[in-house]
Amino acid sequence: MKTKSNLERVVEVGHFAVTAELSPPQNADPEVVRRKAGILKGYIDAFNVPDGQSAVVAMASWAACIIGKQEGLDPIVHMTCRDRNRIALQMDILGIAALGANNILCLSGDLVSFGNNPEATSVLDIDSVQLIKILRDLQDEKRFQNGEPITGREPRLFVGAVANPFLDPDNQVIRLAKKVEAGAEFIQTQAIYDIEKFEKWMQMVRDKGLHHKVSILAGITPLKSSGAARYMKAKIPGIDIPDEVIERLRSVRTKEQVSREGVKIAVETINRAKEIEGIAGVHIMPLEWEEAVPQICQASGLYPRPFPE
Repeated sequence: MKTKSNLERVVEVGHFAVTAELSPPQNADPEVVRRKAGILKGYIDAFNVPDGQSAVVAMASWAACIIGKQEGLDPIVHMTCRDRNRIALQMDILGIAALGANNILCLSGDLVSFGNNPEATSVLDIDSVQLIKILRDLQDEKRFQNGEPITGREPRLFVGAVANPFLDPDNQVIRLAKKVEAGAEFIQTQAIYDIEKFEKWMQMVRDKGLHHKVSILAGITPLKSSGAARYMKAKIPGIDIPDEVIERLRSVRTKEQVSREGVKIAVETINRAKEIEGIAGVHIMPLEWEEAVPQICQASGLYPRPFPE
């Protein structure tokens, strides 16, 4: 192993990996992160914290990740190019490595127009593919983006990126190949509801042999209501929710029944994903519903984990 990443350890030995998202608070309260970390602990191999998701201000990913690490979890720090230039990105990479983070997810970032700060200016000095390459050069070549050498300890991080199989699938395979070539070691996908379309995309991935070069984690987001499902389908690019899934949620009567049905759909998707060649694990994005993660992991046979923290 090149890092101390628990996630890297899991995929290296061939176990089906489980990561989950911890939504950061829109305030400075560390207890919110600690409470959510306590819910996830023991059920996952590593946890993500979004960084300015949907261009809305919340606690910085690196800060929430360090709090979660103090609670015994392996963090995946999100690093977005939208808000930082190449100087700031490299400084943050050095900082999170010094603080003991083991994983990083490289993203371009959601458009500012998605959020509630329309007057903000996007930086986008580089994109996620370039960030992956910079990060690999920092640790593999011990040199900064400008070519100058690193004197002393280089960062050691398990490098990840994202893919959206439902947003221009052909182009997403091409972009995935670029991320793999740049040095991505794991990929987390957008949430999957149409498993047939996802299987077709994975066939395209396998046709290029990319599944042998990177660990792909299938995205899973449990649905809490038919209204939320309709909103996501209409408003979030790359979210493809079949009408029959929405109808399943609409057909049950109580809020508790809808939640149970949402968990059931997530479990069914995971069980299908387990059978797809090239899938190395799942990434559960509960959208402020961290309590659903233990239920999903237990019901889908993903608990206990092979290397409990």
